[in-house]
Amino acid sequence: GDYLVTIEEKSKATFLRAYMNWRCMSAGSSRVCVRMVGHKMEESYGETLKEQMSIVEMPLSDPPLCISCCPVNGDLLVGCKNKLVMFCLKYLIINQNLTVLDFERSLILHIDNLIPAEVAFCAGHIAVTTELDVLILKLELVQQSTDGTEQCAHRVSTLEKPVDGGPSTHALQLELDEFIICQKPVELLGEESKLCEIPVTLESTELPTEDTKHFQVQYLLFRRFTPDQSPFGFCEETKLHSVQLLPVYQTAHEETGNKRELLSLFCFFSLPHVGYLYSVGKLVELISTYQYSEKSEQAVLTPQFLHVITSENLQCFTVRCSAAAARDEDPYIDTTVKACPPVALDVCTLRMQLFIGPRAICHFKNHIILLTKANTEDITERRKPTRRMLSRKADSIKSRTNSESEPGWNLYIINTVSTIQLYREMVDYSRTYENVKTESCIHLLSEAHLLVRAAIMDPSFLKSDEKEELLRAFRESCAALGDCYSRFDTKDYHLALPYYRMSGLSMTEVLKRLVSEGDEIQTYERGFIFYLTHSLNEDLNEELSKESANKVLQIFYLADPVQLPNILCSPCMRNVCPLTAMKYLQKVEKIMPSVVLTLTKAFMALKIGDLTMYEHEMDSYKETILACGFIGQPKLLRQHKKGIVTPTEFAVHLKEMQPGLLVAATVALHENSKIELEEADTFFKMLSSNSENTIPQLLVDFWEALLVVCSQEEILQELLLRVTSQYVWRISNKQLPETKALKTTEDLINSCNHFGLIFPWVTSIMSVGSPSDQDYHEDISKLQSLLCSQSINIASVLPVLEPLTEAGNVGLTIHVLCSTRLGKYEEAIDQLLKSCPDAAVLYAQHELKDDNRAVWWNKLLPELCKRTRLAGNDCPVLISSLKAETLSVVATELELRDFLSLLPEDGTAAFFLPHLLHCSQKKQLT
Repeated sequence: GDYLVTIEEKSKATFLRAYMNWRCMSAGSSRVCVRMVGHKMEESYGETLKEQMSIVEMPLSDPPLCISCCPVNGDLLVGCKNKLVMFCLKYLIINQNLTVLDFERSLILHIDNLIPAEVAFCAGHIAVTTELDVLILKLELVQQSTDGTEQCAHRVSTLEKPVDGGPSTHALQLELDEFIICQKPVELLGEESKLCEIPVTLESTELPTEDTKHFQVQYLLFRRFTPDQSPFGFCEETKLHSVQLLPVYQTAHEETGNKRELLSLFCFFSLPHVGYLYSVGKLVELISTYQYSEKSEQAVLTPQFLHVITSENLQCFTVRCSAAAARDEDPYIDTTVKACPPVALDVCTLRMQLFIGPRAICHFKNHIILLTKANTEDITERRKPTRRMLSRKADSIKSRTNSESEPGWNLYIINTVSTIQLYREMVDYSRTYENVKTESCIHLLSEAHLLVRAAIMDPSFLKSDEKEELLRAFRESCAALGDCYSRFDTKDYHLALPYYRMSGLSMTEVLKRLVSEGDEIQTYERGFIFYLTHSLNEDLNEELSKESANKVLQIFYLADPVQLPNILCSPCMRNVCPLTAMKYLQKVEKIMPSVVLTLTKAFMALKIGDLTMYEHEMDSYKETILACGFIGQPKLLRQHKKGIVTPTEFAVHLKEMQPGLLVAATVALHENSKIELEEADTFFKMLSSNSENTIPQLLVDFWEALLVVCSQEEILQELLLRVTSQYVWRISNKQLPETKALKTTEDLINSCNHFGLIFPWVTSIMSVGSPSDQDYHEDISKLQSLLCSQSINIASVLPVLEPLTEAGNVGLTIHVLCSTRLGKYEEAIDQLLKSCPDAAVLYAQHELKDDNRAVWWNKLLPELCKRTRLAGNDCPVLISSLKAETLSVVATELELRDFLSLLPEDGTAAFFLPHLLHCSQKKQLT
């Protein structure tokens, strides 16, 4: 709201007034309207209100002592004896062309035994100080009570026992000539602050409506100080001043526009010689303590600085608001990607300017407004408290000398130095410490960085004329801090990486900043090596030049030779000289040999084109050890280019010469979480130069090899589905693999539990199959082997098997296997008797056991009798199946009466008689 609120004193009476539309006075209008707060204005006043200033009288039952306006929503808080009164800012719409500001008294906070010296109000947070106490509260919205009654008052319960800090309030009120009684200093944060002895009662004064807000109080902080004591006597000048709540908003973005969203909140208050800055947003904690060189009179806090006036100086200190707010905005800011100077960084004094008699200070945008009085009055006398103040007694209204006729008053408006200019000065000054004091240089650059960060977080940043300059300065400060952490031997060396990343510098640009030209040997600190290691190990879309890559090779050979294999496999090092690399690797191998180093040497030999050297290196270890060696450095086989998995020259060579090793290595990578299944698919497809929809044989080999070792059920079923789909596609499309499979069906049955022995009845069916099936024998047998095992989920693969419906004997075996796995034995027998009766008895012998033996007499025997009757002597297979095995099994299993009931009425007695005799003899024997 655009208004001015004052506490005015006239004829020993104190008034609270709000001046609305006050800018028209500066435009030359002298018309003034006086009205009471909440007074209803008629529409007829509309045109008049536009052109005149309104003075709003705000009556109070007690004289106002202090006021504070909320910078977020414009509400007003007034401090009176034993209470705080809150006025809500209202926008009254007179007509479509005129909106008038007004206030409504909405809430009273009754606080016993409290005479507020100063208050601060922001976004529902209240800070109130007496001479030596600070209390910070938060008003929280609560739901209306369930019984529908209005919740007009809310009492915050006080503690059953007071803080252990001294005598009772009654004792403190005793004024003794010989003694001043003080309580112990206390600091209570968060929930502990409830332990203070200050009860708060809320009284709602709004007219109850559906939109009426109900509040409860949350205690955030309580701090009590004691007067300063010195060897020269008791100091009565200790008194708190300049309490302030400072909001910091979310960083503005183009999409959010001018919308301001509160991010963090800070509270500042000060004693004559020490100032305190607390964060009171998500977490209540002390951020900074400020030690003044002399007694302070007043202070004002901004997101970038703390300005303090003393009897003769205007001092300026740095603040940590932007550092704390940055962490509130992004809790993961302290990572390898982003960084920010710590909140605990020591504050420092920026400037100290002499003024004669500073009395008051305030801040507006980039201006400091300073009120001074140039006379010899001892300012300390004006603020000197009495012994009565220390005993918590004070008059409600203090008399003031009439200063209208006093000479020597001056008002200064001081333009603050622009952020960019001050940033440049701090950076220039930091250079004086570059080679002398490491921490001092980092400290100054951190201050400069926070200065720019605070400017970027300002809501007006998007519209600032310095927007591009500030962004450039931010990147420059990140680069400068990266340089410091790279060049200096400091415990926080790891911060070089995130600061360089935020600077936007490429690796080549960083190398130019830190590495001198020529062949002279430099000493490289941990921060620089840490930055290079992480940058090279990540998949950056940056290729170093041959000169830069060779320089990096030299740096790591001198600083950390163990990392050489990892560094050489980075995509950034693609242009490195392989001969130089081989020379360094041979030197390292003499000291620290390893499988990864040998593989790296083989890779370099391939780049050189020396196959003899390559074979020598690859023969140094067994193939299984080499396969595991790739786990130590997967980039020997695959790299990421613009987010896509790309095979290396090493992988291409292995595909041609040692495909088994390539598949084994990829399986090892997958099992050690170095490559995902989808990544492996892309890898083999790119390696084989196949189209997106074609599955190369090498990928099928990888799936089959992974089935041998895979233990995760979800991945296992996915692999089984994939290999099944590929087998079916090849069989149905009569498509031969482009290369010979690495494992035969027999190999898979012997090495993998998920491939089962092929059943005899399946072999019997396939023995009378089409000669063309022999061309795809491996795929057919592998598919049948999978279905003969118990691993695959038949229900999930049925849609995949659909293309084989009409595939002759292959299709028959697949259908019968699926029916069997689903428990549909009778359906399987029907299919066999219809298409391949020769295999029916073999199927029954293999499958119809234990609980399923009843299918012999309930299904197989009746079906054979029925089909034999219809076919007669034309189908000897049916007769032999019936006579040779089926009747024998049934005669053995059933009682004679049950057996007789199954025999056909028109059957030939001679045909069934041997089996009837066998059944009856079995009965006699038992």
